[in-house]
Amino acid sequence: MSVIPVLEADVLRRQDPELAEILLGELARQSTTLQLVAAENFTSPAVLAALGSPLANKYAEGYPGARHHGGCEIVDVAERVAVARAKALFGAEHANVQAHSGSSAVLAAYAALLRPGDTVLALGLPYGGHLTHGSPANFSGRWFDFVAYGVDAETGLIDYDQVRALARTHRPKAIVCGSIAYPRHIDYSFFREVADEVGAYLIADAAHPIGLVAGGAAPNPVPYADVVCATTHKVLRGPRGGMLLCGSELAERVDRAVFPFTQGGAQMHTIAAKAVAFGEAATPAFTAYAHQVVANARVLAAGLAAEGLVVTTGGTDTHLITADPLPLGVEGRAARGQLAAAGMVLDCCALPHGDSRGLRLGTAAVTTQGMGEGEMAGIAALIAGVLRGRVDARRARDEVRDLVGGFLPYPG
Repeated sequence: MSVIPVLEADVLRRQDPELAEILLGELARQSTTLQLVAAENFTSPAVLAALGSPLANKYAEGYPGARHHGGCEIVDVAERVAVARAKALFGAEHANVQAHSGSSAVLAAYAALLRPGDTVLALGLPYGGHLTHGSPANFSGRWFDFVAYGVDAETGLIDYDQVRALARTHRPKAIVCGSIAYPRHIDYSFFREVADEVGAYLIADAAHPIGLVAGGAAPNPVPYADVVCATTHKVLRGPRGGMLLCGSELAERVDRAVFPFTQGGAQMHTIAAKAVAFGEAATPAFTAYAHQVVANARVLAAGLAAEGLVVTTGGTDTHLITADPLPLGVEGRAARGQLAAAGMVLDCCALPHGDSRGLRLGTAAVTTQGMGEGEMAGIAALIAGVLRGRVDARRARDEVRDLVGGFLPYPG
């Protein structure tokens, strides 16, 4: 018998067949459709094993060596391993691996550096900013005075001149650089220069590119930002969760902002899974993977452009692509629905300087499955075929099922 019997499907089938069928149904969905959501990936079996481990039973408020509950000797070791691996992977003096999500990490960064009412400069939501970058529906927009910078109307690239001008005018307490829909590398050195000029903290929200950073396929924000917020899923291929990286001078403030200010007990099974993912990301195999993710994204972007979609910024430097399908006669929301019916799962997003919605897609998951440039060209053609009405949903779904069948996320 396995030492972790909860991982065995038969256990769940016997105890809760209804939930067992739901879990198996989701596995079947992932194994028969294309996962092109830019924020998703497939974790390794080792990460899944840590998530389903007995560490899920342990209450561990506090930090290693200073917990509020007894019996934390073993989980303390797990968290220390996760912290050490994160610091080594990203070259950071300090890492906090307890944040429950990327949004939790951003909240903690704000709590460590700001007070309600402070002015913050961040990428506007219509241009790819995250909810935590000033949305009125989010704590960020309610507690802080956000000023938005944008992108150039023609190129779609960040308007760096506007960033500097707004910083000089508003003298923000913090500047946030990062996006959920910006496909190009960010010039962190420029943001550091501007932050220093106006006396602001620099917060890098690297939720999307941090996995590429780990694999050496994207610039590292750690040497430039006062605090880096990130997720541990997406390209990094770990469990759903967040983390913060900073220098030693802010370590105590960041830790206190996570616990006890914004969170309670740490999820030790998730922290152990983060440690596993950090270990995997430090290997040559992951470096090759990260570069393949970018190569695949560039081919997919070029293929979509050749089919008539308007690709934002003319391409991508990362795993992420945003594109306007309107030239094919369909708006973004409708396009997403058509593609979902055809077995291709992706997102919508706002388009800069436009009234319609676009498509946001990524190559992290399909690259984990082993797909390469040839498959990306085929996917671009199939997307266009569906949106142009040349390929009906049933035929497309069959093609997708055949493709994914050769690249199963969890073979066997």
